Amino acid sequence: MSIDKNNKKSNHFIVWNQLKWEPTKKQLAQFLQLQELLREWNKKTNLTRLVDGDDFWIAQVCDSLLPLHEELQNPKRSQKYIDVGSGCGFPGIAIAIAMPNSNITLLDSSSKKTTFLKEVSKEIGLSSRITVVTERAEAAGKNPIYRGNFDYAIARAVAPATVVAEYLVPFLNSKGQALIFKGSWSESAQQKLKEALTALNAKIQQSQRFELPEERGIRNVIRIKPIAKCPNKYPRSVGKPKKQPLGY
Repeated sequence: MSIDKNNKKSNHFIVWNQLKWEPTKKQLAQFLQLQELLREWNKKTNLTRLVDGDDFWIAQVCDSLLPLHEELQNPKRSQKYIDVGSGCGFPGIAIAIAMPNSNITLLDSSSKKTTFLKEVSKEIGLSSRITVVTERAEAAGKNPIYRGNFDYAIARAVAPATVVAEYLVPFLNSKGQALIFKGSWSESAQQKLKEALTALNAKIQQSQRFELPEERGIRNVIRIKPIAKCPNKYPRSVGKPKKQPLGY
């Protein structure tokens, strides 16, 4: 696969240095193929504008994997991930490439996006480890196939953390972790999240702050652990978590 002028090698090395992890030749080829497929699909359907150069390698790949820098030190571990609101496949497909023994469920309510995710998973040889689900998080979180079934539930979401937590926590097994990716993060947001987590029988395990390379901004990652079984009434019905967020 050719690498265009926007994909200088330095883009890759900046990312791998930051992650303290380096892909195999096969994994790098999969990232490049993912980038090419995003370009092709973008011509007919608007998935993301972040497809070239640093937009892809830093704002997509590095942003997806940096919060998992600890897990990347032991990438052969077998884990089950669910990426809620997967969109064009970040962080879920990036995790599937980087963690070759993991199984990833990509959840999105948009059939346009899940059609793309299914096609990409097949094209880059990941369909045996990726399951694509077209469903709202509130409905999937009630479904016994998914509820309480994951080691990691992850969202790179624009919704408030209290809302995202209600989507993610029901998916976790007893030893699982929810990871909420946020740009800005404040003491007041952390306090509201703590209050929301009380209702979900969960707690903040850790809050980490990362700086993306090339002045691409700050990334905060909040790791959440269950302390008891999530009450059956959560997640609430479709739309309710956003309209009436927990902790407010």
